[in-house]
Amino acid sequence: MTKIFEPQLPEGTKLWRTDQLHQAGLNDRKIAAFVRSGELVRPRRGCYIRSSTWAAQKRSVRSLQLIAAHTLGTLTTSARGFVYSHTSAARLHGLYLLEVDDRVHITTPTTASRSCHGMDVVPHTRTLEPGDIRTVRGMLCTSLERTVVDSCLILNDRQSLVLMDHALRFGADRAQMQLMCDHLKGRNGVVALRRALANADARSESPGETLTRELLQRLRIDMPDLQVRVSTVEGDHRLDLAWRNKKLALEFDGKVKYFDYAPTSEVLYKERQRENALIELGWTFIRIKWRDLHREQEFKMRVLRALEQ
Repeated sequence: MTKIFEPQLPEGTKLWRTDQLHQAGLNDRKIAAFVRSGELVRPRRGCYIRSSTWAAQKRSVRSLQLIAAHTLGTLTTSARGFVYSHTSAARLHGLYLLEVDDRVHITTPTTASRSCHGMDVVPHTRTLEPGDIRTVRGMLCTSLERTVVDSCLILNDRQSLVLMDHALRFGADRAQMQLMCDHLKGRNGVVALRRALANADARSESPGETLTRELLQRLRIDMPDLQVRVSTVEGDHRLDLAWRNKKLALEFDGKVKYFDYAPTSEVLYKERQRENALIELGWTFIRIKWRDLHREQEFKMRVLRALEQ
């Protein structure tokens, strides 16, 4: 009995256009069957990815995949002529983004309707200077400084500060961004950009630290110093935020800090040793988690009580 050939998904490539699956022997009916069965996911119209690959990816990686899917899809559906900008460019640069949706932002020199690009795409119209364009991850996008300035114009205060802190840590030129800001008088969103420029600090190492600092400032609590180094019998240690004269440290306990770089038990043991050495020198600690940033009154009382003591 002759075995009937059953087309299968091609090996290798993570993303496929419809025409690539056609070339691999899959017709539209078979592609639809793979989607219904859960073997394929369609991140955007005309572009597919293996479900097992999609499910294994972190949220940040999926966001990049959506940009890659847009790039792959536009290879055959448009004359291109755009660059990725705003929060999409921020993702390509690897910057922190706080609660930002996955829509793809592009900047083009000519006006076009959103439906022309797809409902998941936000087009912006302007002519960019050559110095405002970079190639990142193989894709054209706005420069680091232009990306941050443009993004802050569409983000709120907290989102803008998280982005600005990380950009400065990455090496963004604050003076250049300030100059860009000075030319945007009267533009929507420029207030958030100005505040971010005024309050950003390159020493902040995570979104959690940035938001903790923002909350302290908003609650009108005396600001601590950032990344304070203290010498102990266990060696030199660095505290996220600290009031030196009070010997009070405020540490943000985010999962990234503990679990991304070393085995959990080893990191927690070293953390206990570090803290015990600092306690011997008279230091006390307030440990903050993500949920504490949403309990502002409770947070304020904890910090004020510790400062008074």
